Amino acid sequence: MAKDGGGQEKTEAPTPRKLKEARDQGQQPRTQDLSAWASVAAMAVTAPAVVGAGHRQLADVVQRAAAVAEDPDPAVAVGLLGDAVGSGMLLLVPLVGAAVLATVVSHVIQGGVHPAWQKAKPDLKRLNPVEGVKRMFGLMTLWEAAKTLLKSVVLVLVAWWAVARMMPALLGAGSAPLGGTLDTMRDSLALLLQVAVATGVVMAAADFAVQKRKSMKDLRMTKQEVKEEAKTTEGNPLVKQARRSRQIALTRNRMMAAVATADVVVVNPTHYAVALRYEAGKGAPKVVAKGVDAVAGKIRERAGEHRVPMVEDVPLARSLHAACEVGDEIPGELFEAVAHVLAFVMQLRAKGSAAGTHRDARRRGEVPDGTALRRERARRRRRRPAPAPG
Repeated sequence: MAKDGGGQEKTEAPTPRKLKEARDQGQQPRTQDLSAWASVAAMAVTAPAVVGAGHRQLADVVQRAAAVAEDPDPAVAVGLLGDAVGSGMLLLVPLVGAAVLATVVSHVIQGGVHPAWQKAKPDLKRLNPVEGVKRMFGLMTLWEAAKTLLKSVVLVLVAWWAVARMMPALLGAGSAPLGGTLDTMRDSLALLLQVAVATGVVMAAADFAVQKRKSMKDLRMTKQEVKEEAKTTEGNPLVKQARRSRQIALTRNRMMAAVATADVVVVNPTHYAVALRYEAGKGAPKVVAKGVDAVAGKIRERAGEHRVPMVEDVPLARSLHAACEVGDEIPGELFEAVAHVLAFVMQLRAKGSAAGTHRDARRRGEVPDGTALRRERARRRRRRPAPAPG
């Protein structure tokens, strides 16, 4: 098992970031054989059309050359030579284009084209003799040697088979028609090329699998490296927790400041506190603060400091806390109960005794369950159609 400089075993698969860094440094699994055989295959497919076009152009050049021979003219001869050379160069364009396209496609298949600019920088580690000796006698060197030997043996066998297939036609060429002999040779050479390309592609695929396995093994990481990268990429968990704590504190401070603007705080004796504010003509009453236990105690304390009336109503306090978030309007099912509380507070204000904690003895009736109201509100939001794009 590979280890890092600190003696830790590299047991973890490389992360996406590690793989990207390896691509940028040119450490991407790749086999050159696939590009070579793909180029040969592309040129072989393109060659018949190119040969046909070349045959027609050659016939045209021969006819023009015969005309020049009958009536020699240096200018015409030079023009004919230029046309012949230009036509020959144009015939090479499809072959070269097909080879280049096949090379690009083979690179894309192997993971894409990623220029490794960092490889162009000088690196003294490449001159390390110890690493050079390891490369000379390593497993990959043995694999390259075995691959070369296997490739040579396979190609020799394929060539021998193709030549053996052509020998009867060659030996009987004296008695057989020339056209039949040429067709047999052409078919045999085409088959030889097809078998050679297929064999080369199979060996290239095997080589790519070996290269990829070696690359993934070399890029393995220790558990500590994965943790450090996670901290760098996603942020230190302790820092994230501290940031979240600050955000919660800021939100709570704003909520506590809003208690002073509330019209009433609905409470039960100890656990729940929900501050409501109602502005005429601006919709239903809104929840400006809410909390349980210690937070509820802070809300009651803040309400007492700013002489905001508090009304004890255990079921209403629990239902409001469960149904609403800070900033939400109260649901329609609680309008009646909240209206009783607000009317009660207005009467207390009229008497000049609104501050403190009170109980509305006149309110009767059950209060809908706040959890059910919250679920119904969420269901309505999901069903609400998205706004049309402006």
